[in-house]
Amino acid sequence: MTGKRTPERVFGRFLELAIATADIAASVQFYERLGFTQLITNDAWPHRYGVVTDGRLHIGLHEWELPSPAITYVLPGLAEARPRLAAAEFKPEFERFGEEDLHRLRLRDPGGTSVMLLEARTFSPGATTAQRDSACGYFQHLGLPQRDFAPARDFWERGGFVALPELEQPYVHLPLTSDGLDLGFHRPRLLDVPVLVFECDDPVAQRAQLSARSVTVADELPRGLDAADATVIEAPEGTLLWCLRTGL
Repeated sequence: MTGKRTPERVFGRFLELAIATADIAASVQFYERLGFTQLITNDAWPHRYGVVTDGRLHIGLHEWELPSPAITYVLPGLAEARPRLAAAEFKPEFERFGEEDLHRLRLRDPGGTSVMLLEARTFSPGATTAQRDSACGYFQHLGLPQRDFAPARDFWERGGFVALPELEQPYVHLPLTSDGLDLGFHRPRLLDVPVLVFECDDPVAQRAQLSARSVTVADELPRGLDAADATVIEAPEGTLLWCLRTGL
């Protein structure tokens, strides 16, 4: 590695966390029960597609097979940006730049997480993006399993993220911050899949609220988490959501 710092927003502006689902209706209904709101999408994708938000996190639900989840950004002039991405040592595993296609390319971080860059937006932010908490609480970050924090940190820092000191609580993780989406690296032995991490004041009261909304919580928690301090929810498409007590 050259060690050179790349410009901020080298990936562009964060758009959504793209998630594949076999049943978009079931996934949309699930997130709506949690308090998320649908946004208006355009016809950029040929498959069924919807976006839900709590005003802080945007989840793109794709009834289509794609590496999931894919952290998705909008980078206008994407074709012209390819030399800059190459200079920053980003090597796409997939590219599509046909005249009739939505220009896009896909990267992979060292842990296998997909990063998708698009030429243009695929939904309108609308007036519903005002900050509000869902029944999950306040969205904190996307947790990513990483066997080796060092190369993953290098990848994301080249993409414009800033790594912070490693934290022991509420679980061992390395936080990385940006102006669009924050990340947290955790060890695969804790959980071997990505997870959406939220913060709430009272997990016990929260579980009662979730039950009233017909949302089932998981019986088992990741190692080191206690039921008094955490709740785990699984979406119909398999996405995990952790709700952790504020201040842990």
